[in-house]
Amino acid sequence: MQFWPEHIDLNCMNIQKRQIATRSGKQICFVSPVARKQCFEQEYESKIYLTGQVQTRTKSWHDFFNALVWHIFPRAKAVLNQLHYQARLSESLNGIKHRSALRDAATLFDESGVIVVSSQKVLMQLLKDFEWKKLFWQQRKAVLSSMRFFVFGHGLYEKALDPYVGMTGKGIIFNVKEAFFTQDLSDQLHSIDLMLEPFLLKTLSSSSDLTPVPLLGYPGWGEDNNIETYYENKKYFRDRHKSDRIP
Repeated sequence: MQFWPEHIDLNCMNIQKRQIATRSGKQICFVSPVARKQCFEQEYESKIYLTGQVQTRTKSWHDFFNALVWHIFPRAKAVLNQLHYQARLSESLNGIKHRSALRDAATLFDESGVIVVSSQKVLMQLLKDFEWKKLFWQQRKAVLSSMRFFVFGHGLYEKALDPYVGMTGKGIIFNVKEAFFTQDLSDQLHSIDLMLEPFLLKTLSSSSDLTPVPLLGYPGWGEDNNIETYYENKKYFRDRHKSDRIP
């Protein structure tokens, strides 16, 4: 990137034209990282929750995409931050050394999350059943017209700079009305943010609540998936195992 945005640039963005704040009511502000050993209150997620300050490295794709996601999905990001803060607070007060399943799931979605929306339940079921060839090839036209994939995870955005076979997101699936697809992008993103908020607060409990999404299978991602045999790579488009829980 020839021009890397500074913190002031990240703070001046207003993609959704709505205030970005934590669930503790603190306005989000992107700041330079603190390079020292930190107490609980100064840890990354704690500092966000308590002060609104998101420690952000300059010239870092990872942190740049994280800032963008805060602007695009502010409610969902605020919930994830609250989940991390509450989990760390409990760990600190009770001397717990291991991370909870919920905290692991929150991290996984924060880094690699994908939101899948569709007005056709049959397509949603094919995704949940790992029927990749049926979904992405046999139902190709239906996927393009009645299904959308929105990348959430900032780590996944960074990987997409140099995509590779094996790049997989962790999906949350929502059933929407057909009218969703006639909305402009800004309204679609806001609608998704509103759907994510209660899901993350009340439904997410472990990483098994997230569905694997092999992103390179999406029709038109690249020229390679324009042929049927592309979807026969079982190392990437793997079958669902008995141990795979259906969200």
